[in-house]
Amino acid sequence: MESDNWVLQNLQHALDTWNSKLAGLWQLLTQSPETFKGGGIWTAIVQIHGALQAIGYALLVLFFLVGVVKTCGSFTEVKKPEHALKLFVRFALAKGVISYGLELMMALFHIAQGIIRTMMDTSGFGRASKTVLPEELTKAVKDCGFFESIPLWAVTLIGSLLITVLSFILIMTVYGRFFKLYLYTAMAPIPLSSFAGEPSQNIGKSFLKSYAAVCLEGAVMVLACIVFSLFVTAPPPVSSDTSAVTMVWIYVGELIFNMLLLVGAVKMADRLIREMMGL
Repeated sequence: MESDNWVLQNLQHALDTWNSKLAGLWQLLTQSPETFKGGGIWTAIVQIHGALQAIGYALLVLFFLVGVVKTCGSFTEVKKPEHALKLFVRFALAKGVISYGLELMMALFHIAQGIIRTMMDTSGFGRASKTVLPEELTKAVKDCGFFESIPLWAVTLIGSLLITVLSFILIMTVYGRFFKLYLYTAMAPIPLSSFAGEPSQNIGKSFLKSYAAVCLEGAVMVLACIVFSLFVTAPPPVSSDTSAVTMVWIYVGELIFNMLLLVGAVKMADRLIREMMGL
């Protein structure tokens, strides 16, 4: 039941926004790009991927010829059976990577999703925990008079604004990961074609490593949410012996500090996973 106290309403509305965005984050991290927003975006991305395969095949031939020129000292070396077989196998594998690149990338994504689900099942957190106002704080604010509520309003207004801003930064970061997944999937045939040539194969390797890092960003984000959920189950201590202003100030300060830790960990997920994996 919503309180009629305007100080509590400010805080409750901010916490409702935070809880809704955190729940949306939890859902996004367990969702596949194939079903995101009804699958319409994925359909367009797959069509772009298929159209770029033709360009990928053209680049495949180009990278292959450049590789042959740079790795072979003369045409005589190409005529050697072992060398010709090596070039043929490289060309065939590179063509296969372009043809089945979408399946390869989705396999990497599903592996990352398996890691995420394992984290969630092991921790026992099937969903994000809600942040609620402590009863002691609610009672102390309700007992305040009009003039005592003025400094409370200033504290809650600043705190509510910060909580709302952090909630939108949080959800935008997770949406950014989805956009990166779509961009990598759409453009995949072009960098994957570089596997045809030995001098250019590092482009394809870097692409696959970067895509794997984007997939694993979700694991870091889920781990950060699990840690935050544990913080939420043990809310900031609120002493009933202090004044209402002090209680609200301590609670809002501790809460925003915990939220900053979560937002910071989520925003640094790409950097953290690259440092962990040495990418």
